[in-house]
Amino acid sequence: MAAATSLDQAPDVSTDSYLVVGLATCFLKEDGEVHEVKVIEPIPSAALEAILKGIPTSYSLAGGTTLGELFTSETPQKPSAFPTEAQFCDEFPARAIAAARTYQSRQEAQSHIPLGTTRNDFNYSTERKRVLNQTRVVRKEDDVKQHEYTHKVL
Repeated sequence: MAAATSLDQAPDVSTDSYLVVGLATCFLKEDGEVHEVKVIEPIPSAALEAILKGIPTSYSLAGGTTLGELFTSETPQKPSAFPTEAQFCDEFPARAIAAARTYQSRQEAQSHIPLGTTRNDFNYSTERKRVLNQTRVVRKEDDVKQHEYTHKVL
């Protein structure tokens, strides 16, 4: 989805709409091995406030920006503080617009990371790895066995 189309379809946000984007450490599982990747993701206001309270997070860096700075052309532009090898998350334009809406409804959350600044004093941890391409396979052995009278009226 092109950035211009996304902003046109969201009349409640503008190029001046504030949001926070973070640099997350994620992992991809390929051929039984796990590879680290850096992903740029929008951070909604509620998630940012939880991160600032000290919960462990995969975000090593976050910056305050606007939709206009991210979408100057058809493709999103990486903020200058982010490494060149970082890649954008899936559905970045739609997620960025959704995150911008959360900061419109909670104006006070914009003060945590002022526009144009970055922050990296989070409780950064990769102990619980965020594997992006992980699939859950449910097997018959995973079913919980129940007593025969569980669903009967006694």
